[in-house]
Amino acid sequence: MNKIFAFSVAALVAVGVVITALVLTGALPEPGGQNGRSGVIAGAPQVGGDFTLVNNKGETVTAEDYKGKLMMVFFGYTFCPDVCPTEMNVFAQVIQGLGDKADEVTPVFITVDPERDTPEVMNEFVNSFDPRIVGLTGSNEQIADVKKAYRAYGQAVNKDDDPEYYLVDHTSFSYLMGRDGKLDTVFSYGTSPEEIIDVINEKL
Repeated sequence: MNKIFAFSVAALVAVGVVITALVLTGALPEPGGQNGRSGVIAGAPQVGGDFTLVNNKGETVTAEDYKGKLMMVFFGYTFCPDVCPTEMNVFAQVIQGLGDKADEVTPVFITVDPERDTPEVMNEFVNSFDPRIVGLTGSNEQIADVKKAYRAYGQAVNKDDDPEYYLVDHTSFSYLMGRDGKLDTVFSYGTSPEEIIDVINEKL
């Protein structure tokens, strides 16, 4: 088993453990329960809240800056080899598929790897998918705070062995936050753009 494959397996196991823990503690309900949609978990409580971060333009922003619109949130990192690019491609398809309604939704990518993901790196990353996607980074403390608020997981692996190209285990679901900044829906990894668009259209 090569090293990259081993780390990928570890990442998937870690994500599964986190999601299971959230379900068992009541932070997330079981998938497919409330709204019957495959890959969509609705109504999870106590997720989200205040944060202070730096966007991909180098501007300091808070949670208040995004209220008044729906907000799609994903936690990842720009060096991610697979999950993050896949989800950002989904975000881009959602925004493009919403057409004129896209202005009512802010897609947000929050890094769990702030040491490498500077505003400049984040800007290049999000713009490669759609310039309407907002990249957010910050200090280690700020990222720790927003991860805690969103019950998101992100932990570097093999960093000592490879301090430049290390991997980061992280959660892989996406949050849809309401106009009031409170959690509305959680989309599991692999939910199609069409399904997300259907959910968003119901909220607009």
